[in-house]
Amino acid sequence: MDELSNSLFTDYPHIMCLTEHHLKDYEIDNLSIDHFKLGSKFCRHKFKNGGVCIFIHEDLEFSTISLDKYCKEKDIEVCAVKLNITSIKLIILAIYRSPLGNFTTFLKNLDSVLNKCYSNKTEFVICSDININYLENCEKRQQSDALLQTYNLIGTVSIPTCKTNASTSAIDNIFIARTKNYIIYPFINGLSDHEAQILVTENIVLPKQRNNITTKRDINDQSILESQLLLSHENWEEISMKDYANISMEDDANISMEDDANISFNKFSNIYLRIFHSCFIKKQTNSNTISKPWLTKGIKTSCN
Repeated sequence: MDELSNSLFTDYPHIMCLTEHHLKDYEIDNLSIDHFKLGSKFCRHKFKNGGVCIFIHEDLEFSTISLDKYCKEKDIEVCAVKLNITSIKLIILAIYRSPLGNFTTFLKNLDSVLNKCYSNKTEFVICSDININYLENCEKRQQSDALLQTYNLIGTVSIPTCKTNASTSAIDNIFIARTKNYIIYPFINGLSDHEAQILVTENIVLPKQRNNITTKRDINDQSILESQLLLSHENWEEISMKDYANISMEDDANISMEDDANISFNKFSNIYLRIFHSCFIKKQTNSNTISKPWLTKGIKTSCN
């Protein structure tokens, strides 16, 4: 999560929807992301992996919507929050559907969820990984679109979100009201095999972020010397050595040079990050900044 938080710094979104978090309830309840609160979640109990969650910026008020009774592992995994905005009822949903899930159950339960939450003043934002390729006009896409259009919802993603050596697809999408003005663009951070998407919408007035509390790492001469000392004591030769105790001769023959490089990099990364996090501790400080409306972004850029 530190890598995710660092990649977002300093332009934090208001809402973060994550799919396939692979965590248990107790793990995600104890998960900490700087400047965010856990808004809603669904975790698997029968099968491994999967799951969805929504994190809300710490300055926003929200309420959690209970949708567990509509969830069925692999078929449809969904959670939701309602933002406390006076003008509209804005509901954010995070949805995951496994490619092995029952598609009929997915459509039926999705319709039930939207029908439960719908009212004349409701606006939906659905962040999803439903494993329907929106680069193709397939039957599943047609059925999904037909359902969503009854709630005046359209997909916003039209570029590839998942790329492999064998295929390119857009199986992740964000659905919003047809009449809503928006900007969407990929957020490539190297943390997933799916490219994250950032949606910016208009005509929704949210409370201004206070940002009175700033979290940063304590990097000083002493902590730098301590990290250098710990790094010098590591046995770096082990990074390039294979763990023959856990690799059979057949497996060893199938491991390519690229696999060797990935294994070595992961070993290096684990050692380095362990020392980095232990030496450079995060601390929270009060910024106590005075509001200066005249100090625009352009002036700040000029000053820097």
